[in-house]
Amino acid sequence: MTPLRVGLMSLAHVHAAGYARLLRQWPGVELLVADPDAGSAPAEERRGRDLAAELGVPIVDSYEELFAWGPAAVVVCAETSRHRPLVELAASHGVSVLCEKPLATTPVDARAMIEACARAGVALMTAYPVRFHPAWIALREAVATGALGKIVLATGTNNGQAPIDSRRWFVDPELAGGGALMDHTVHLADLLDDVLGSQAVEVYACANRIIHGDSVPVETGGLVLVTYANGTVASIDCSWSAPRSFPAWGGLTLTLDGERSSAGFDAFAERFDLFDDRAAGLAWVDFGPDLDALMLEEFLSAVRSGRPAQPDGEVGYRTLEIVAAAQESVRTGRPVALPPAGRT
Repeated sequence: MTPLRVGLMSLAHVHAAGYARLLRQWPGVELLVADPDAGSAPAEERRGRDLAAELGVPIVDSYEELFAWGPAAVVVCAETSRHRPLVELAASHGVSVLCEKPLATTPVDARAMIEACARAGVALMTAYPVRFHPAWIALREAVATGALGKIVLATGTNNGQAPIDSRRWFVDPELAGGGALMDHTVHLADLLDDVLGSQAVEVYACANRIIHGDSVPVETGGLVLVTYANGTVASIDCSWSAPRSFPAWGGLTLTLDGERSSAGFDAFAERFDLFDDRAAGLAWVDFGPDLDALMLEEFLSAVRSGRPAQPDGEVGYRTLEIVAAAQESVRTGRPVALPPAGRT
């Protein structure tokens, strides 16, 4: 089998190192990294050639060199505001894209990215790995077969530690497009999009900076209420509310209440407690499925076969619309209606 050449565009995102480790050892894949903006990152953040050497992956100095190498696909892990030009650059070279979430900082940019990839005839996939969890797939199938009845209420949490010690750009409103609302609403919005098959029609949200408010210029706590065309109401707690002493970075849960029964999903339930005198307190050690690997498997398979990859850019757009409406709702203090999109 001819090796599939995959480029990694930027090491800015916290997930970039994990993708690099997986792709470095993926059978039938050759990996090349470019991180030309590494010099703009804070000195304490390992980026560029230093991080590439630590990961054991080859790196070039520019995106021009990366595309001259001839990749069939790229994974975009830049700061969110830099997604659009990188995706458009990849599309101009006829290269399929897996783009980190959120897809962009604005729906306008997300739509432009979708259109650029459509014109080029290449795939655009949004990096939502949680929907590949076997437990989520089982729950989605249970909903599809009517085991829960009509879903009337969904309650989701995607809480975590504020990313101020790992990648500071996450709290830069220009680079990230917002704070906790932008960072942690989208995963649950994706799961709801996946399981409900209904368009979000109204969003109401509130947010604050009570936690870490003296050190960051973006919201660190948020609650988003979403009403769907089919009548389902969903709440999403997207807060960066996990303290530094928390035994993990955070977590993600979603409870679905139907007319017939209820079911709950915990993306990181498969873990054990570790107490170690060398560590400060309790740590959780995961032994569940590698969701990033499952997502990459879908992307690479789609690229090899030439088929569309899911979740695609349209999913990224719909989930970003919810975030944008939530941000507007916080500004105005009022519910925000979403424009019709042909899905009911």
